Amino acid sequence: MEEIGNVKVNFDCIHFKGDLPCKPHKKFGYHCEDCPVYQPISKRILIIKLGAIGDVIRTTPLLRKIRSEYPNSKITWITHTPSILPSGEIDEILKYDFASVLYVKHTEYDILYNLDKDKDACALSLDITAKEKFGYTLKNGTAYPANQLAEHKFSTGLFDDVSKLNQKSYVKEIFEMVGWEFQGEEYVFDNHDDKNFQWNLDSTKKQIGLNTGCGDRWTTRLWPNEHWIELIKLLQNQGYEPVLLGGEQEHSKNEMLAKATGATYFGYFSLPQFINLVYKMDVVVTQVTMAMHITVALQKKMVLMNNIFNPYEFELYGRGEIISPSKQCECYFMGSCKFGESCMKDLSPNQILVAVNNCL
Repeated sequence: MEEIGNVKVNFDCIHFKGDLPCKPHKKFGYHCEDCPVYQPISKRILIIKLGAIGDVIRTTPLLRKIRSEYPNSKITWITHTPSILPSGEIDEILKYDFASVLYVKHTEYDILYNLDKDKDACALSLDITAKEKFGYTLKNGTAYPANQLAEHKFSTGLFDDVSKLNQKSYVKEIFEMVGWEFQGEEYVFDNHDDKNFQWNLDSTKKQIGLNTGCGDRWTTRLWPNEHWIELIKLLQNQGYEPVLLGGEQEHSKNEMLAKATGATYFGYFSLPQFINLVYKMDVVVTQVTMAMHITVALQKKMVLMNNIFNPYEFELYGRGEIISPSKQCECYFMGSCKFGESCMKDLSPNQILVAVNNCL
């Protein structure tokens, strides 16, 4: 505790802000010298995970382990997509911009976890003052393992044959990168059920979410429209309610599928509303997309269609099935099929129906 201008201040308290009154003072009028909720910070921890929304989501299990190991730590996370992170579990969520970079570069941390190989993330890692650093750093202008713990994950990203041999999930790998053993820690995520979003769903039926898109980068993942139509009819015949899911990019397709089959389609929404709609599903059928990560985070059952990625990468927590074409895909991590026609067509609607029934 220090005395500043005739008042005593606990600069090391988890509640202390510096530029604003802390919440305990605003709510109860407490002052530092006799504050009953004073909580000294045990560790200052910075997480750098900038990347795509799905990658940010599937890194959140680390929060559970950090809170377990360092219960009085102050966690700061810097990312491109701050809105996807659970604010109640992270003390500071920073959008990756000049102001945030300037701030973290001039703050001393006990532990830094940089889980991105992007050059700017690695350069930032190099500039951060921290007693311990895990993940990736920058060397000779490229990403480089910060220590031996990161070597396995680093090597699988360099060579396809090494990547194909990997049998560790992404979550297991990032736990190992920071020196821990993954023990089934779940994602930390907000289902947005407190927002009172309204969905006109048939409460007498099981809702089967059908996420029909996969973005622009890996179009080899797309399932043919005629297969979606057949699956919808099969699901309807079994007494289920198929619900079409997607964003603006899938809107025209989903309108067409809804018109052709009578499947439920509400349109596309903001991310919180989309997340809540996924939360209402009993099973989600999807390719490897952001919706897949959201489904896992919401602890929902899932049928995952996969062809171009290593299936061991995905941790489904025992709540789903991964269905792949019978013939091994030869377009590993490729955005277009070198044969001109994706092997996803070989996945039949009947196979997906059986997997949905197994999940239920």
